[in-house]
Amino acid sequence: MSKDPLLARARGVWQELASVPVSFGAAGEKHVVVSPGSRICPRGWAGIVLLGGAAVVTAPSREAADRIRTAVAALPAERLTDPESVRRVLPTGEVLGPAGLAYVADEGFRPAAAPTGLRVEEAAAGDVDLGGLERAAGAADADEAGLDGMSSPVFVVRVAGQVVAAAAYRDWPGHAAHVGVLTAPAWRGRGLARATGSAAVRHALAQGLLPQWRARRPASREVAVALGFSELGSQLAVELV
Repeated sequence: MSKDPLLARARGVWQELASVPVSFGAAGEKHVVVSPGSRICPRGWAGIVLLGGAAVVTAPSREAADRIRTAVAALPAERLTDPESVRRVLPTGEVLGPAGLAYVADEGFRPAAAPTGLRVEEAAAGDVDLGGLERAAGAADADEAGLDGMSSPVFVVRVAGQVVAAAAYRDWPGHAAHVGVLTAPAWRGRGLARATGSAAVRHALAQGLLPQWRARRPASREVAVALGFSELGSQLAVELV
């Protein structure tokens, strides 16, 4: 068990998502478990989470778990979320990720304000039309942000009445708040992701939740670091063939 409270809380989130009893071991350890109902990955896939140098892998069947254990036996734990390393030892189809997993506690949070002349507004999720923002950002960025179905208020920046940036979070198992942030391409690089993300994180911390920033794109990961998040690991999901 980790002595780092932030890492311990992060691990608790993914242990619950594994949907079967499992725990992260010491750095370098790999635990493969059978979990057809794992919420770490799509049904029928293998889900891999690396936190604090230790890995948990969920497999859809006992046969799949045996294949994975044999395949990754000689693979260092820190390479289990590297798609090319996994493909070299295990036949796979589609791959989702890897995504960095970052977390922050109250004492590490670095709030960010909106740029001069702009402000962050708070609104109920159903009261904000994010369609224009999502179309401007494109399907890939909108999917990664995942603002649909968020359980928190939505924090937005408007220009001439149009939403150009937004952030919110979804309640996750383990008392986590999964944060999503989206900025229109024409307004990127101006600090709007930091400002809206900061508002969402502040709200989550006030509820006693653990803010989680899961991102694949370097720009998004840089925003998390600017807000005080610590990247503690990564996640990968692979389709077994």
